Amino acid sequence: MMRLIFATNNRNKVNEIRSLLDASRYELHSLEDAGIRQEIPEPHDTLEKNALEKASVIYRLTGTPCFSEDTGLEVEALNGEPGVRSARYAGEDSRPGANIDKLLDRMKGVSNRAARFRTVLCYIRQEGTWFFEGICRGTILLQRRGGGGFGYDPVFVPEGSDRTFAEMELAEKNQYSHRQKATRQLLAFLESGAAGKPEI
Repeated sequence: MMRLIFATNNRNKVNEIRSLLDASRYELHSLEDAGIRQEIPEPHDTLEKNALEKASVIYRLTGTPCFSEDTGLEVEALNGEPGVRSARYAGEDSRPGANIDKLLDRMKGVSNRAARFRTVLCYIRQEGTWFFEGICRGTILLQRRGGGGFGYDPVFVPEGSDRTFAEMELAEKNQYSHRQKATRQLLAFLESGAAGKPEI
């Protein structure tokens, strides 16, 4: 069985990725599971650099193969906002839901509602570092729908569906999601024997 550390304490993200893994082959640990209390900053201006920062810190601490991800919602009419600042769009210590409120306010009167979620996953082991990307295109609604999910899920409808991520059970969300696509690429890489030249 392969032990992997996922460099996050976001339980929603852990649950999403754990649901994609074969529990008989992979043992997934969050930072909390691994006994790591350290907060890892996300100071960079790209998803790639933030994912690398988090995975690098945890690999240095543990020496165990690990991965991290950073995800951004990129809205076409807002020139890619909120992007890398998606989790902090309304401020570092804003109240729950404030990011969505700011997004909907910024999009008042905007007819082009096209957007995409983009996840960059960074995997590190002794031999090097690899990146995997997942993209889910969709549209931003005028108001929230659904009580599930997290982040911007209540206002995002993926292409091919008429339901928001917040209206879906996890198995349905995984048919579309950006995080699922990046994770599937990582799993294919690992199951192929993890061959290939490191990117770093």
